[in-house]
Amino acid sequence: MDTRTNAILTVLLREYDFTHRSLADEVNRVSARIFGRPGAATDRDVRRWVSGALRWPHARYLLPLTEIFGRPPEALGFVPRGSSRPPSPPVPSRPGQEEPVKRRAFLTASTAASLALVLRLEETPVRGRLTTTIGRLDAHFTAIGGGALVAVATAYLAWLRDTADGCTYGPRVEQGLYSAISGLCSSAGWAAYDAGDEAASRLHHANALQSGILAKDGRAQARAWSDLSLQSRAEGHHREALSINRAALQSRQARHNPRIAALLHSRLAIGHARLGDRRACARSLLAAQSAHDRFDTTAPPPPWLRFLDAAEISGLAAIAHRATGQLPDAEIATAQALNLLGPTLHRNRAYYRVQLAELQLAQGDTARARATATGIDTAAVSSPRIAQRLTAIHHQLTAG
Repeated sequence: MDTRTNAILTVLLREYDFTHRSLADEVNRVSARIFGRPGAATDRDVRRWVSGALRWPHARYLLPLTEIFGRPPEALGFVPRGSSRPPSPPVPSRPGQEEPVKRRAFLTASTAASLALVLRLEETPVRGRLTTTIGRLDAHFTAIGGGALVAVATAYLAWLRDTADGCTYGPRVEQGLYSAISGLCSSAGWAAYDAGDEAASRLHHANALQSGILAKDGRAQARAWSDLSLQSRAEGHHREALSINRAALQSRQARHNPRIAALLHSRLAIGHARLGDRRACARSLLAAQSAHDRFDTTAPPPPWLRFLDAAEISGLAAIAHRATGQLPDAEIATAQALNLLGPTLHRNRAYYRVQLAELQLAQGDTARARATATGIDTAAVSSPRIAQRLTAIHHQLTAG
């Protein structure tokens, strides 16, 4: 019997901060809501899923797992037996008939509530738990995209602000709360950006900077400045983005933290490229690579910087090369990013495969562009922005 370890589920447990016992408890809670009776999963069941001893769990566990992690069974590392597929959840019989609008509203609320439950958004604003929760939001975004997170992050942010305003704290606790609010604003900003709502994204990133200043948290401010520079670039304000990046690079955090420096130098390179300065772009790319070489691999990065690895550095370099018209170099760097990506980063993989198809199409290689676009799997990705770009590629291929 093939009992290869389920590497994807192993990584997800770590990213979502689940133990075997806590995941079993979560499965049982979700199962109770779906099937109307409590589940019976134990930590032994979870160990069997992780070890690969059980490749396709029973429906009473599989449906809750797909809801908890927000992706289909295959994207969780499970392997179907023959024609096995997760059945639809049972529909409870109720007297009367629900209005369609109310039914849709219920489903939307249920999805948001389920995701909030999965991320374990606590009821008390305790600093340590807040940081862990925001880390789970960042991990969820990195894995599948921000489309599903917008409503949850925004609602949680509003609740946290109301709670903070209605309580009295000492200076240290207050600064800790503002630091947490800054991180949450950054997460909400990225979710809104991925969903294509640039106005909401800019507002969240600006609030992240304001809260970071109130918290006197240099790292939160550096993160907010970095996000604002990307926001300006997305809106076509390339010189503004360049100025923000330069200012952020002068901060103490950028000077002493190679990860922050690598991110800022990479984005600075894109800014120079958009303004047509190839030499400055090349210098910034070299500085980003140099900062990457100084990463402390013995210490885990903060959750919001976990996405920044060799794959992301290559992907950002590809964007810079593309902006300067060096399409072959951009294609090589994009392919390198795809080769280096981890197995659970479904959003980034879809993003860079879309980028690869765009580059191939721009160079007139329609055959390879079509093959690349056809092979893009968005089933486990929640990103309207990526979906729109993929649709545009298919339209170009059809028109050609």
